[in-house]
Amino acid sequence: MNNRDRRSVIEMRKLIILANRPGKVKIDSKLIIIFQGLLKFKRGLVAMIRINIFFLMLFLICGMMTSKDVQAKRFTSQYTEFELPPGWQCALEGTEWVCQSDNDDRKKEAIIILAAKIRGPQDSLDQYQAYLKAPKTFTLPGGKTQVSEGKYASVKDINGHHWVDSLHLASEVPGFYTRYLATVKEDLGVAVTFSVAKDHYQAYQAIFDSIVATLRVFRQKAGGSNDFALKKKEDNLLDDTTFIPDTDGKFDIAQKKKKGASGAMSPSDMMMYGGLALVALIGFMISKKKKKK
Repeated sequence: MNNRDRRSVIEMRKLIILANRPGKVKIDSKLIIIFQGLLKFKRGLVAMIRINIFFLMLFLICGMMTSKDVQAKRFTSQYTEFELPPGWQCALEGTEWVCQSDNDDRKKEAIIILAAKIRGPQDSLDQYQAYLKAPKTFTLPGGKTQVSEGKYASVKDINGHHWVDSLHLASEVPGFYTRYLATVKEDLGVAVTFSVAKDHYQAYQAIFDSIVATLRVFRQKAGGSNDFALKKKEDNLLDDTTFIPDTDGKFDIAQKKKKGASGAMSPSDMMMYGGLALVALIGFMISKKKKKK
């Protein structure tokens, strides 16, 4: 019982003594028991409010820590736009946009490539679909021939525009699935490829589906600061559209994950641990304050 409650009980006892003097209305001493019960109820209510405030602060802090990561970020190029997965960034590499995770390990798991070219006679939905229905063949270092395994190739309506949608295994790099989305828009041919290590395909499938659902294509006329590089008119838009970085001559990049948990923390990890430390400090201060009363 804190000092304020003790004073309240003392005042209640004085009131009972004064009220029970001769000539005064008698007050039952049981009232003090009821009064003490009310004080206990008040203390429990105050403690409950403090606990609720604590968890509200915890919720707000966690929300602030994760809002940056959870909220999708829209990427817009000169010819297409979509919502990036949390923690991903895009950079222009020559004539292609390369989108990857900020996390060094995840960079080796998946990648998104955007490319566009001035439309030539080989650029149409029918020709894109026919090309993607057939296996893709390329030669590996050492002379070995790699033949892809096509899973499907169909025309898909995405946000009111027709795209050829296709999935291949080992069409760019052995051990990787690559999903192709190709279309034409006015005088442009546009392709977006999503490549992911075979071992991580299931984990990324829903992520890629969410990106595709937000995909839009447009034709932004070049001029001034909007100038951008395009593939040549005679180039094949769907050839060599996927770039897997840091291969070091090894093609199964998914096996090159860093071992152990050593190394510096990422900024998102530092923010998370800092927030948890702040929550723990708030809880300690509340507990210490309660013990003093």
